[in-house]
Amino acid sequence: MPQAQQLSPAQQNAVNRQLVLANAINEWLPIYTQTFTSGVGTVINVPLRNVGLVKRFVVEISGNVGVGAAETQTLTQFGISNFLSNILLTDLSNQTRINTAGWHLHLLATAKRQFAAGAAFTNDAPVKIASNYPVITSPASYTATQPFRMFYEIPVAYGDMDLRGAIYANVVNATFNLQLTVNPNFFVGSTADPTLAAYKSSTAQLGTLPTFTVTVFQNFLDQLPIINNMVVLPTLDLGTAYLINNTQVSGLVGNQDNPIPYANFRDFMSTFAIYDNFGYATAPLGSDASYWALQSANFTNILKYDPWMSSLLTRWIISDDFPASNGICTYYFDHRTRPISTIQFGNMALILNPTNVQSANSAVFLGYESLAYINQITQAGSLYGT
Repeated sequence: MPQAQQLSPAQQNAVNRQLVLANAINEWLPIYTQTFTSGVGTVINVPLRNVGLVKRFVVEISGNVGVGAAETQTLTQFGISNFLSNILLTDLSNQTRINTAGWHLHLLATAKRQFAAGAAFTNDAPVKIASNYPVITSPASYTATQPFRMFYEIPVAYGDMDLRGAIYANVVNATFNLQLTVNPNFFVGSTADPTLAAYKSSTAQLGTLPTFTVTVFQNFLDQLPIINNMVVLPTLDLGTAYLINNTQVSGLVGNQDNPIPYANFRDFMSTFAIYDNFGYATAPLGSDASYWALQSANFTNILKYDPWMSSLLTRWIISDDFPASNGICTYYFDHRTRPISTIQFGNMALILNPTNVQSANSAVFLGYESLAYINQITQAGSLYGT
């Protein structure tokens, strides 16, 4: 009788993943809720539940925004997505999985779903299927106290059908933690750079955040299949970290290539870049950059295009543009079909060639999404600029 062929680790992981997806129960449970009156700058530590195969968390924040005097507060380009200035997720081994800003999580959720995250669209059906619930809402401008609501998806696994990065939390000897920081620059004055703020004032007077409530939902797979008294787990998926990080690069030089290296030992799935050249008022949008490029260590350009071509490619994905205004432009580089593998190809860099650098304060805010083997990431270099 022929001997049964032994599966490779990748094949066994695929089999186990399918067993989990076919048999486990997908659960959504609220694990934390609290109301705060401490205003901007509040740091919130959320103890997470040690249960199931964790796929994601969703943070719901609702409350009221107010005024400090008689000023008008106006929503910025990134608006209420800047409510949180930092989201920090630490896993069971005390390793950082997510360390990024609210704007990055919102734009990432939009790119992955190919639609403005949490939004609804208008249609002409003779049935009122429309934007009927205030899911994500915040006043465009206000002079008196107004309500708001924002949702953040904090992914742990890469996707619902791709469990790379998932955390098996059914342990009793370790904990993991979610830390949320309310943006200390949630409000800025009339002359300040509004890129990382939610509201800009008509005067020097800042707005207020009188009260807000934070609710956290945990999405996990429970009732995992058991074979021979052992829980079936996709071990390669669990040995992979889904990393979402951001960094800032300044010291830009006009009319020459400014390389921004990708960190090693990772597979980069996407890159967001906000070129904050605040104060550079020109038309059309994007004219403060000659081109963006992805370049290998031997100076081979894998991609190279101007801001308008970049915007076209973004529209092919989300059928829309990411936030932009004179001097503040957002660019999205999608690598999902062919990730930037800095394990396989070594040194890679994102190149910005700006036509104008308005001041020493001009900078690029970068948001990275990557996958990495946990036992390798501890030996990898940090993100450029950190």
